[in-house]
Amino acid sequence: MRPARLGFGFALLLALAALVAGCTSERVVLLPEQDGHPTAVVVKQHGREVVLDRPYAAAELTAADPWAYRATPAEVESTFGAALAAQPERAAHFILYFVEGTDELTDDSKKTLETVFADLAKRPVPDVLVVGHTDAVGNDQLNDALARKRADTVRAALIQRGIPGEDVVAIGRGKRELLVPTPDGVAEPRNRRVEIVVR
Repeated sequence: MRPARLGFGFALLLALAALVAGCTSERVVLLPEQDGHPTAVVVKQHGREVVLDRPYAAAELTAADPWAYRATPAEVESTFGAALAAQPERAAHFILYFVEGTDELTDDSKKTLETVFADLAKRPVPDVLVVGHTDAVGNDQLNDALARKRADTVRAALIQRGIPGEDVVAIGRGKRELLVPTPDGVAEPRNRRVEIVVR
């Protein structure tokens, strides 16, 4: 029996070699996304395609053509439980918001930052990306500097709480990637943010 393979992308796929009717086969199972977003994958074999487009949709790949079926959560746990338990924790995403024109977190975001610290404490070797953003008020030069300052402020807070500096990367995107699209000059509070990705 070959070992289980894990793949990541828009969906988490599980493939496991198994002995079925005397021939080697593989199963591919589409698991639900943690955030509930829909996802899909196409499995191709011998020029035939099977579309897996809902949670627990599965395909059995044998020497003949692939065939689709619906797996159950119990089957996935029974067959892939050890592989699922051994995989690294999925990335966590957090958004912190800032007072206009500053690198000061809003009161709600100060509380959210505690959630980030709690998530980091669960990970043996966290890898953190901190991306600063601004709203569309002001010119590119000022917004680039403010976005980077916001990212650096959050990075410093993470380091102060014990995360090694080499494990935290901070960058600024200015007003280039607005969360809420607005015309230039609009002060949208949801655009004044830092996005944190913890892997």
